[in-house]
Amino acid sequence: MRDPFWDSPRARQVIARQHVGALIQLAREHHGMQQCELAVRMGRSKSAVSRMEQRRAVSTDELRPLAVELSIPAWVIGAVLGLMYPRGSRVAGSRPAPASQEDDPMRRRSLVTAAGLSVPASLVSLDTAFAAMPSPKQPPSDVPRQLRRAQALFDSGRLTRMPQVLEELLATAEAAAEDRTAAACAQVSHCYTLASHYLSKIAQYRLSGQAADRARTWAKLSGDPLAEGASARALSIVLRHRDQAQDATLVTRTALNRIEATGLPTPRLTAMYAQMLCTAAYTAARAGDRDDAHGLIAEAGRSARALPATPHGAATITPAAVGLYEVGVHWALHDAGAAVEAGQRLHPTQFRSPERRGRLHTDLARAWWQWGRPEQTAEALLSAAREARTEVLGRPSIRRIAVDLVRQHPQAPGVRDLSYLIGARSTARQM
Repeated sequence: MRDPFWDSPRARQVIARQHVGALIQLAREHHGMQQCELAVRMGRSKSAVSRMEQRRAVSTDELRPLAVELSIPAWVIGAVLGLMYPRGSRVAGSRPAPASQEDDPMRRRSLVTAAGLSVPASLVSLDTAFAAMPSPKQPPSDVPRQLRRAQALFDSGRLTRMPQVLEELLATAEAAAEDRTAAACAQVSHCYTLASHYLSKIAQYRLSGQAADRARTWAKLSGDPLAEGASARALSIVLRHRDQAQDATLVTRTALNRIEATGLPTPRLTAMYAQMLCTAAYTAARAGDRDDAHGLIAEAGRSARALPATPHGAATITPAAVGLYEVGVHWALHDAGAAVEAGQRLHPTQFRSPERRGRLHTDLARAWWQWGRPEQTAEALLSAAREARTEVLGRPSIRRIAVDLVRQHPQAPGVRDLSYLIGARSTARQM
């Protein structure tokens, strides 16, 4: 049962200040505990507890055992860390009246449109949810089912329903995490990680960065290396797209070291380790570090040899998936021939989801386009669209290749069909 103390004006004031030390002091006093008593329970000195209560920021490694000892609800920790916010008081399906024009979702949408950015209207609700998470419509026990549903939509390339599904999923997952268990916190982290991957795919990097940051914080609260690795990967993808290659590398390498330190005792940890090696290799390739990229992708291949041919658990890496990353690494290093050769060693049947099969074809399309082969590029793009249309229409970088191909090579085989697909028929006729 939720402790009403945390809804009191005093508690709400401390939460709003986002001062972690003040929160610790408040929780200690709520339990009628002196600093010396808390110090004994935590195996710390009284002066250490006193110093901690003066600090605005405390590491999650320090905060986690204190939260357990002082029974601080997860939603309170999340709010103080800036991870989550008090839920709206609205009923299902309604929205609170905005406090100002800046808070009005429709106002924000018009401002974004005026700035020349393309933001799907369906994302407005998800953007608003990040500011004030709605009350959950489903019980906490429904999170695994909702997460499987959201993952299935992503894997099948049915992205138009993702914002609404993610909003409901995140609301339910955060409510489920109020019991402060490591498993619940890890579950929320995986939900935000999926949200970040979806938002990165459609090039909404501001929102994707917010989701990745929350995924990472929840992962640290859980202490689960799998959740930490998955969230770090999501964040590194955002940083890479923001041209922050150095930061992306640091995030990835830190997560790699954390996972490797476990000794990789389970297949899931081995898979996550291989996944992070792939991400690190691609990040190095985008930064132009040829030797590091080749070394990392080779190590990923060696790590993946003992893995099953189908995805398992939180990581989706397989030997074939490593091969797909190799295509991307060669393309990023401007080795189009090597990228095509690596891609032709793979077959769509090695990938169980339409999203991954579509990704194989789009990665090959990028390589063929880099090589200056319009016919093969068109063929690859059409193959991708047959697997998952959103891989061509929903990813701005791939759609840009398709548009340029239609404009520059209107007579090439396959381009007429491609022009119909992307709605560029009139453009093709004018060329």
